[in-house]
Amino acid sequence: MTARIRGHRPPGGRVVHAVLLPRLLLAAVAGCGGPAGPIGPAPAAEPARAVEMFLEAAGRRDHAAMARLFGTVDGPIGDRGGTLGCAFRKAGSWIRLGERCLEAREVELRMDVIAAILRHDSYRVRSEEAVAGRSRAAIRVGVDLEREGRGQVEVPFVVIRTTDGGWLVEEVELDRVVG
Repeated sequence: MTARIRGHRPPGGRVVHAVLLPRLLLAAVAGCGGPAGPIGPAPAAEPARAVEMFLEAAGRRDHAAMARLFGTVDGPIGDRGGTLGCAFRKAGSWIRLGERCLEAREVELRMDVIAAILRHDSYRVRSEEAVAGRSRAAIRVGVDLEREGRGQVEVPFVVIRTTDGGWLVEEVELDRVVG
């Protein structure tokens, strides 16, 4: 989708967007700051492997690795797209064409909460099935988590195929673990 900003023509006939657009982009770039997240493993090649890698990263409390394995069809939550990519996303969010970039701190806090809830002693992938009604490939992966003092609990993960063909964890039913 292409976004266009239309300028206002004041009585003198000058177009305001010639001055406004560079300032808008400069403000957006300044607001995003910082490079993209650290380079790491690409999304997994198989749905179950994406869940395994995510659980292993959660067990190590490796928030950066978790952020590279958790996301949507558009990519990992930890991929901020660099300063320029973030600037365009931020500007697009102002005109409701997308969502703003998450700050690195926000991503780390989200991954820390997920890691704390998914704390486990061992796990076993027990099932994989297609998610009905999804336009893109989405697989529900059932995992048994073994937790000290709490026994075994089944936790469903939804894993989505990204535009580049890898697999990312899109959803985790955390209420199964905390409930």
